[in-house]
Amino acid sequence: MITTILVLMVIVAILLIVVILIQNPKGGGLSSEFGGGATQMFGVQKTGDILEQLTWGFFAFIIVAALGTGILSKLNGSSSQTDSDVNVERSTTAPAALPSALPTTPAPAAPVEATPAAPAK
Repeated sequence: MITTILVLMVIVAILLIVVILIQNPKGGGLSSEFGGGATQMFGVQKTGDILEQLTWGFFAFIIVAALGTGILSKLNGSSSQTDSDVNVERSTTAPAALPSALPTTPAPAAPVEATPAAPAK
């Protein structure tokens, strides 16, 4: 079910891009090319309203679907399965070293100071 919602979100995102690109911020755009110019002459602008409603509708669908997908993934428990795969710090831990397995290295010897040779008599 989550996969279906994600596919729908991608399709709606593409449609949202198309609807936004069709609009012109000054009321021109493709809406005026297909009869919107004649309606603007009489003061009615219905085509722009439809594009604006589609924009807000697609946007609302993407937000609700994203939140719903997050909630569904938490309820199904699939998030806990994928969380252990993604969280590198939790899945890779250093093995505990046993004291007998540690290599022993000799302690460094104390530096020996050179004493000056006694003068011969």
